[in-house]
Amino acid sequence: MDNLLTVSQLNRYVKSVLDGDFRLKDLLLKGEISNFTNHYRSGHLYFTLKENDCAVKAVMFSKYANDLMFEPESGMAVIVRCSVSLYERDGSYQVYVYDMQPDGKGALQVAFEQRYRKLEAMGLFDLERKKPLPSFPQKIGVVTSQTGAALQDIINILSRRYPLAELILSPALVQGSEAAESLQSALQILDVSGDCDVIIIGRGGGSMEDLWCFNDEALVMQIAKCKTPVVSAIGHETDFTLCDYAADLRAPTPSAAAELVSPNIEDLYRVLYQYASKTGSAAQNTVTAYQKRLDFLKESSCFFQPEKQLKINLKKLEYLSNTIQNSIKNAIIRKQDYLAVQHSRLQALNPLARLNAGYSITMKEGTPISSVHQLKTGETVEIRLSDGNVCAKVTDIKPLKE
Repeated sequence: MDNLLTVSQLNRYVKSVLDGDFRLKDLLLKGEISNFTNHYRSGHLYFTLKENDCAVKAVMFSKYANDLMFEPESGMAVIVRCSVSLYERDGSYQVYVYDMQPDGKGALQVAFEQRYRKLEAMGLFDLERKKPLPSFPQKIGVVTSQTGAALQDIINILSRRYPLAELILSPALVQGSEAAESLQSALQILDVSGDCDVIIIGRGGGSMEDLWCFNDEALVMQIAKCKTPVVSAIGHETDFTLCDYAADLRAPTPSAAAELVSPNIEDLYRVLYQYASKTGSAAQNTVTAYQKRLDFLKESSCFFQPEKQLKINLKKLEYLSNTIQNSIKNAIIRKQDYLAVQHSRLQALNPLARLNAGYSITMKEGTPISSVHQLKTGETVEIRLSDGNVCAKVTDIKPLKE
């Protein structure tokens, strides 16, 4: 039985056959991703490439997966560069991918669309969170390359259009693998300082690869959380980056950004001249009105015949004085009459006043007696007269017949 093999020997042999075929070493394979799994701990990507009813398993190790610009997902049509081999443990052959590109779209375009959907869902592009730009900024921050043409364009526009503003540069890289972190740090420095009224971030034109740092998620989030209004001025008018959507305002070019954040000083001079002219006219009109009033007063009789005017006013004062005195006297008389009437009414209601007419009040132990039934024979009573009291003893009680 010389041809007897173990399973491991068979798998090892088939693997060596596949590995030895140079035609399977560098393949371009087209298919649709399914059953995609991102093994987050290892960073390896596992998926199946399928076409109609055919499928093949695939794996992309982390050292290649980390270089992808986009995130693979199930249902995505891709073209992969790979080699074919056998996974000995399971006895199944699979492709080992070391490069992947979306089929029909570039990797950067797919990555851009994926990040846009993600950041939009987070609300970073909502219009409600956009901040208005200041009308008259005193300090304008700029985040760009210190040696780039964009900075010179901004300086030229501001020096001509609005030289009153101070430009504060926070230099940063605007291209390359370290550019996104550099831009984020430079932007954060300006925003945290609180010195700037508005910030411009941008650079000149370039390819999508050149501008890719402005699609970095961390940079976009930094722009969205800035307290200072941010104007994005990246590339040319047809170039769009994710920073454009997160910024409070997008400018088509750096030069346009400088114009958008600054008023035209010539327009300001024109408005100031108009206000100055209106203020001068208003002041002149006021002076003229008061001059006419003064001329009228100067022609008044009080300046030519002051004694006559004084006599007229003295007569008025005397009349008013007499009127006031008479009014006070009449008021006092009315109050006196009122008090007399009230005094008469009180006297009429005074029970003691009746004693002068011969009436008396009989009391027992200080309590007035109103009925014979309150007394008994032999009791002592007190009789109140108009000029004194009399003590008496009850000898007889005679009730009146009804």
